[in-house]
Amino acid sequence: MSQLLDLIPTIPVAEGAEIVMDWLTDTFAGLFGVIKESGKFSMEFVTDFLVSIPPFLFILIIGVLAFFATKRKFGLAIFSIVGLLFIYNQGLWEELMNTITLVLFASILAVIIGIPLGILMSKSKMAEATIQPILDFMQTMPGFVYLIPSVAFFGIGVVPGVFASIIFALPPVVRFTNLGIRQVPKELVEAADSYGSTGWQKLYKVELPIARSTIMAGVNQTVLLSLSMVVIASMIGAPGIGRNVLSALQQANVGNGFVAGLSLVILAIIFDRLTQSFNKKHD
Repeated sequence: MSQLLDLIPTIPVAEGAEIVMDWLTDTFAGLFGVIKESGKFSMEFVTDFLVSIPPFLFILIIGVLAFFATKRKFGLAIFSIVGLLFIYNQGLWEELMNTITLVLFASILAVIIGIPLGILMSKSKMAEATIQPILDFMQTMPGFVYLIPSVAFFGIGVVPGVFASIIFALPPVVRFTNLGIRQVPKELVEAADSYGSTGWQKLYKVELPIARSTIMAGVNQTVLLSLSMVVIASMIGAPGIGRNVLSALQQANVGNGFVAGLSLVILAIIFDRLTQSFNKKHD
């Protein structure tokens, strides 16, 4: 049996992928260049703005935001202040600002793309049947693989890191948006129809408000997945704390790696609790 299998010629999948990638990079080189330069400028501008804010003022703002976001509870506010002070004390403040910029851009763009896709899936069975396998593919593909097209399209730097993060973090917000809208009680949809609501009115006044909690859960997961790509994105030149983790790994420096990893954990907890609290405020 194995001999018969050996007689079958190798399917040229790799060669086909190379041809497709070369065609894309050659055909859309101008577009990719514009995206890279504009994205780099925008992210550097945001990072410079964040760095220009005095660290203690920034920490105070986050603490106050956490205090009011959690309905005037001190737990998250104290944790945020102590955690950010720790990161500042370890000399990782500028790296923290770069990381926040990367996560913000990747998360915002993923949400902007993901929510309309989720709405489309909820309204069309054909769209759901088409997009669902793509989302399955995106979620099962290892994150490192996304670095290949990112580098091919945009080279090395923060923009390909954001591009890879968007692809990796996109599926949850799409799935949760689709799920949330499909779970809206049919009685409410029929009531909106009976009052003569248009499709857009029904979506914005009935379906999206009711599905908001589910959609926000997807946004929460998207933000955390964007943050989880920080270390991987550092392999293609994205700045931030991930680069410190990668450097510590390459040099087998346990101490620096532990500090950088702990800083990412602190940031992840702050992002997670803040996005969850914004969701609870509307429950």
